[in-house]
Amino acid sequence: MNTPITRRAFVRNTAALAAVAALPRRLRAHSAGDKLNIAAIGIGGQGSADLRAVAMENIVALCDVDADYAAHAFAEYPQARRYTDFREMFDREKDLDAVVVATPDHLHAVVTMAALQHGKHVYCEKPLTRTVHEARAIAQAAAKAKVATQMGNQGMAFAGNRQLDEWIQSGAIGAVREVHVWSDRPTQRGKMPLWWPQGVERPTDTPPVPETLNWDLWLGPAPHRPYHPAYAPFRWRGWWDFGSGGLGDMGIHNLAPVFSALKLGAPETVSASSTALVDDSVPLASLVHYRFPARGDLPPVTLHWYDGGLLPARPDELEAGGELDPEDGILFVGDEGKILVEGWGGEHPRILGRNGDQPYRRPPSDETAHARHAAEWIAACKNGSPTRSDFRFAGPLTEAVLLGAACVRNGGRKLVWDSASMTFTNDPRANQYLHYTYRDGWRL
Repeated sequence: MNTPITRRAFVRNTAALAAVAALPRRLRAHSAGDKLNIAAIGIGGQGSADLRAVAMENIVALCDVDADYAAHAFAEYPQARRYTDFREMFDREKDLDAVVVATPDHLHAVVTMAALQHGKHVYCEKPLTRTVHEARAIAQAAAKAKVATQMGNQGMAFAGNRQLDEWIQSGAIGAVREVHVWSDRPTQRGKMPLWWPQGVERPTDTPPVPETLNWDLWLGPAPHRPYHPAYAPFRWRGWWDFGSGGLGDMGIHNLAPVFSALKLGAPETVSASSTALVDDSVPLASLVHYRFPARGDLPPVTLHWYDGGLLPARPDELEAGGELDPEDGILFVGDEGKILVEGWGGEHPRILGRNGDQPYRRPPSDETAHARHAAEWIAACKNGSPTRSDFRFAGPLTEAVLLGAACVRNGGRKLVWDSASMTFTNDPRANQYLHYTYRDGWRL
């Protein structure tokens, strides 16, 4: 027997169907074979590698302010619509599911925030942001948006990185109270030349802006300055307005395994020393000391960061003739032993002083971590599975890294950090390095 449908029920059911149809794609069910619609912003450098790692999905839109630097990526995805301004892209692309952000550091926060506010899943290159204030804001916005996030510290997918968690948390070397972490950046293999300029004065000449570059959009929220090839492309990382040197670059990679294994959060204090300070440019080398409080049953930890070719003392337990990797590494000092990590991002850990390789085996070199790191994010976008470096993890990690950068800029004096109020309580002058005033027309 058919039941008549009242006008009120018809209107109610029709409205419900319309509401489901209007849901953003991110809130509709995705099967494993359902491809995501992905856009990428900043595709000329690392962004092109990030794109290749997600190329099995639908690459529907690409955005870059430098048509020449990004030409190879535009050519690789001819079907994707092209944009110069990411804001225009978000206004026009109504069916995006996810966004890859690989701009210079100073644009990470404004681009990522726009993606989150549009309800998109986000993969953002490291460091998550250029300032401490931005890192906190992005982590909070991601939690509110309830989307899948991942920061591009690809070493989190290394088997060795995951093995470190098991070793440390199972007590393989006892309680860890001291850690040394290093990278030779900005040098190359501990020697000159530099990957990018650091410890230099700001250029005074004003060459013409290349016709293929939108310099105003490249600057984004950063203070205005004339174009110079000392900044773009790629060479921006050693300038405080755009990056934070070796600490902001490889510090995120090499400190992530430490934060994961030791369950670190905000430091209590930070102090530093460095080569000569220059107003605009990151010093050539720095040494940063963090003090972290106890966490439950875990004791306080002192963490030392070295860059620019500086290294910690060679551990006595290292085999005869053995030397520390001059490029990247981690040394965990436990009450009952030490773990040495050779390579970046936790790639090759081994326990020093053990005979043989059982039960702690050094994993082989892992060339597929980048693809797996991206695949982990893709899976999260589709089914809500966890990621190893989501913004809940990446936000506090980035904050701590950038607190070290702020301390270096402040002359290295010991700073006491209050995470709740986001202030240095013993030296208010240092708080100026936690954020800056955006240029007119830009907001977070």
